Amino acid sequence: MTTFDDRESAFENKFAHDEEMAFRAVARRNKLLGLWAAELMGKTGEDAETYAREVVKADFEEAGHEDVVRKVAGDLGDIADTDTIRAKMGELLKIAKGQLVKET
Repeated sequence: MTTFDDRESAFENKFAHDEEMAFRAVARRNKLLGLWAAELMGKTGEDAETYAREVVKADFEEAGHEDVVRKVAGDLGDIADTDTIRAKMGELLKIAKGQLVKET
């Protein structure tokens, strides 16, 4: 293998790793968002965990995160508006990334 091939392979591996980490961070963020929303709705224990899984699954409905915003906003009703939910998502993404870095 040439040096160019080695570099190309290294870049491909890094890209794949970065994409996997980004996917995991978003999934973790969605779980944390689900737990946050569950708490606001008064859910605890297994009910909260089940709801968090529903939020994670909602992200697979369409590209982007608006499907998650719609689900959580619909479920929360007047408890939190979409701007609050989006702000919480940004906050939780940072936390999720930090948790993943500590785990690796």
